[in-house]
Amino acid sequence: MSKKVKLVSIEVRKGDINRALKQLKRKQMDSGHLLELKDRKTFTKPKTVRRKQKLDAIRKNNLEVMLEKIEAGDNTIRLKEKKNYKSNTKTDKSEKEVETYGLRLNLKS
Repeated sequence: MSKKVKLVSIEVRKGDINRALKQLKRKQMDSGHLLELKDRKTFTKPKTVRRKQKLDAIRKNNLEVMLEKIEAGDNTIRLKEKKNYKSNTKTDKSEKEVETYGLRLNLKS
């Protein structure tokens, strides 16, 4: 932690410990002490940090663009759809096995 960051301290008033704990947790989250400790716990390469920042910026920009289009009344916006994978049936598997061994059989019965 840098030397300029003030440590978090809370004064307990009228013996109300629950309220003091709530204030302490809020101040800790706002000050960023815990996030800094988590970041320093393990080393991350500078390239990884830059890549994460770039991806976060792209996501944020895409969200802003989408919200602007919604406010403008554009109805052509589509969210990403799930990919449809073809189910593998027994005939598909047998054909693949035949193709992998280089054999061609006419299985007309």
